[in-house]
Amino acid sequence: MTPLLTAILIATIISGTPLVIAALGELVVEKSGVLNLGIEGMMAVGALAGFAVTYHTGQAGLGILAAMLAGMALSLVFAVLALTLMANQVACGLALSIAGLGLAGFLGKPYEALSLPQIHPLPIPILADIPIVGTIFFHHQILVYVSWALFAAVMVFLYKTRAGLLVRAIGESPHSAHAIGSNVIAIRYAATLFGGAMAGLAGAFMSIFFTPLWDERMISGRGWIAAALVVFATWRPARVLIGAYLFGGVMILQLFIQGSGWQISIPSQFLSAMPYLATILVLVVISQNRRTIRLHSPMSLGVSYRPD
Repeated sequence: MTPLLTAILIATIISGTPLVIAALGELVVEKSGVLNLGIEGMMAVGALAGFAVTYHTGQAGLGILAAMLAGMALSLVFAVLALTLMANQVACGLALSIAGLGLAGFLGKPYEALSLPQIHPLPIPILADIPIVGTIFFHHQILVYVSWALFAAVMVFLYKTRAGLLVRAIGESPHSAHAIGSNVIAIRYAATLFGGAMAGLAGAFMSIFFTPLWDERMISGRGWIAAALVVFATWRPARVLIGAYLFGGVMILQLFIQGSGWQISIPSQFLSAMPYLATILVLVVISQNRRTIRLHSPMSLGVSYRPD
């Protein structure tokens, strides 16, 4: 394997990590029947909170915790509006995304000229020494490994535990779940807060690990891509993981192409738009197969529910 291809694969994993984290969080949210489109805003607020706390304390762990709490706080606002007050979930999610981006941009002004020390990769002993494979998969920063652990945890939770079965049951029919004694609203609150925490964690990865600085444009549509990933994956965790790295690869590939000098024949604006054009194309293709979408999407997704 050539050094260039190895570098592209490594960069693909790194670029796909925030998408994995945010999309898995949204997957759990949507499995409970809640549609929260505010991922972009929660990621932005999480990125700012993580950067600010890490900058002032020098502790990345505290920054990660602050980012998750910031994402949860914003998701709590959504939950109150959409679950308690029964406002339209799509409208609330869009408003949350816009408000989160605006809030992060406003509060982040004092941090725009600052940066954090680069956090070095944490090689996994023995595995990191495997030729090629070790370099690609086992020589990363800690949150890359956390994203893989999160994927395994979500898989086990949704399909191997009673609590996961309950979340999926509520997503299919909240009325039936309520009839057997489940607290539908409380469980949807918990799922929404988890999704917010994961969006905040994805934002922290961007501002602390990926590019250790703060810029209000650093999320750059990744929240929307994460939301689209859940549909692309037809609400299945394994496809979320694969899709995140596919989109991460597209985002990295356009940077490699621009850096190679090929942009002479391909406009740089088109290359920068490639990840978002790919997102639209994938969603258009998937929407043609309505049977697959109906088969795997939660039946009550985006539908407000009030206990009788």
